Amino acid sequence: MTNYERVEAILDEKNIDAILVSDGYNMRYISGFTGATGYLFISKNVRKLFTDSRYTVAAKAQAPDFDVEIVDGGRNYAALINNAIEADGVKKLGFEANNFSYAQYESFKKSLKAKELVPVGNDLSLLRVKKTEEEIANLRQAEHIGDIAFNEILSHIKPGVTELEIAAKIEYIMKCNGAEKLSFETIVAAGINGSKPHAEPGNYKIQSGDLVTMDFGCVYNGYCSDMTRTVCVGKANAKQREIYDIVLKAQTAVIDTLKPGMKGKEYDKIARDIIADAGYGEYFGHGLGHSVGLEIHEDPRFSVSEERIIEAGTIITVEPGIYIPDFGGVRIEDMLVLTEDGCEDFAHSRKDLIEL
Repeated sequence: MTNYERVEAILDEKNIDAILVSDGYNMRYISGFTGATGYLFISKNVRKLFTDSRYTVAAKAQAPDFDVEIVDGGRNYAALINNAIEADGVKKLGFEANNFSYAQYESFKKSLKAKELVPVGNDLSLLRVKKTEEEIANLRQAEHIGDIAFNEILSHIKPGVTELEIAAKIEYIMKCNGAEKLSFETIVAAGINGSKPHAEPGNYKIQSGDLVTMDFGCVYNGYCSDMTRTVCVGKANAKQREIYDIVLKAQTAVIDTLKPGMKGKEYDKIARDIIADAGYGEYFGHGLGHSVGLEIHEDPRFSVSEERIIEAGTIITVEPGIYIPDFGGVRIEDMLVLTEDGCEDFAHSRKDLIEL
C-alpha cells in the first residue's frame, strides 16, 4: 500500500471526503515533494499538489503520482483548493489542525467552499511511526555520520577552545561526510553549563577538569540523527565518574531490555529508577527519549506519560542524563530501531568515560 493510499483509508475512518495536507514533513512522506510551501489535496478520486513556481520542476519530478498545480498572479491557494472541492463534490474536508494557525483556519473557513472543515489530529503524522527498510537505512547512515564526527572531534577538545568552536567543528565534519544539514542546533556544554540539558554553545573556554557534553545530529537523504556523548578534559574526579557511571548504567539497562510490545513509559521507568535509586532522581527531569525520522522529534515519546505500545520498526533515542546546578552534567544518547526480537543500535562510538 502506498503512503497516499494509507491516507485514503483515513477518509473512511474519519467519514470525510478529502484531506488537505499542510505539514511539510507529511507532504514529503506522502508524495515525495520536498518543497517548503504548498498543500496536498487527497480524496478517493483526486491527488493534487499545490505549490508555487519556485518548485514547478521539483514538484513534478518528486511527486509523479500527483497532479501539480501552481499558484500565480490570478490563482491563490484557496482558489486552487476550491476548484478541487467543486470538481470532486467534497462536502467534508479534513485538515491538519496541529499545523494550522488560528488565522489560517479563519481564512480558510471563510474562503473554502467545503461545507465542513474537520480536524484530523495527528493521524497523518502517526503514519510515519513505523519505519520502512529504506527509512531505516537512511537513519542508520545519518547516525553513522555522527559517529565519524564524534571520533574526529576528540582531538580538538582541549583547554582554551570555546564551546562554539567545538560545535562549528562538529558541524563541519558532518557536512564533509555527507550530511545535508543539521537536524537541530548543536549543543556543546562545558563545565557548569552541562547542568542545562539544552544549553546553547557560547564563548566559554573549556578548562582542564571540565565535563563536556555534545548533543548533535544531521540529516541524510531527509532523515535525522541524534547522538550525545560526554567526555572529561583531563582526569575526572570521583563525583564526575560516579555520575557518569550511573547514567551509563541507566542507558545500558534500557538498551539491554529494549523490545517491542512495551509501553513507552516502561522504557523510561527502567532508566529513571536506576538514577533515582542512586540518589539523583531530582536531577533527571526530561523524558528518556523520542522517536526520530523526517523530524528530529517524532511520536511516540518515551516518557512517564507515554501509554502507547511500541511496535517493531519504531525508532527510539535512549538519552538519560543527570544535571546538577553549579556542578555540571552528563548525558549519553544513542538512536536505535526496535526489531522483532530486540533492537539495533545505530550508534557505535565508545561510551566509556573518555579522559582527554
